[in-house]
Amino acid sequence: MALSKTSRLQAVNTMLSTIGEAPVNTLLGTVAVDVATAERVLDETSLEVQSMGWHFNTVPKVTLSPDSTTKLITVATNVVRIDLESSSTYDLVLRGDTLFDRKNNTNLFDDDIKNVTLVTALDFTELPQLARQYITFRAARVFQDRVVGSEKHHAFTLRDEMMALSKLKEYE
Repeated sequence: MALSKTSRLQAVNTMLSTIGEAPVNTLLGTVAVDVATAERVLDETSLEVQSMGWHFNTVPKVTLSPDSTTKLITVATNVVRIDLESSSTYDLVLRGDTLFDRKNNTNLFDDDIKNVTLVTALDFTELPQLARQYITFRAARVFQDRVVGSEKHHAFTLRDEMMALSKLKEYE
């Protein structure tokens, strides 16, 4: 069998193994509570990890333009964080899917905003393998903690998680 990157199914099966559950063959149409819970924890963990901003999900030097009618700047729904140079005349934050300027207390913009750095949440299958591995192990620990709560299993999964984080940071 050829090796390939970790899939969502493999990640969920890894998570299920931490609570002693048998692996599943598919995520489609599965009604098992543990599988649904594992998928939710995997998604939560992926969003949490990606929100930190990594090389693979950060897009620098983006220009954002306001809508000519509303003057709002709307960003894609997968944008989880924005950064702007501190010397800027703006202090931007995300409010929903639009930008708000805290410095000038407005969400209306007349001009383009240049050199914005966007941090985006990517689908699990778009992530590099080391990110998938770290997210899988972190999610497995959280899942096991929520479902079973075994301190012994927590220690094992925490060790795997820390090793995976170390490898991801080295890759970064």
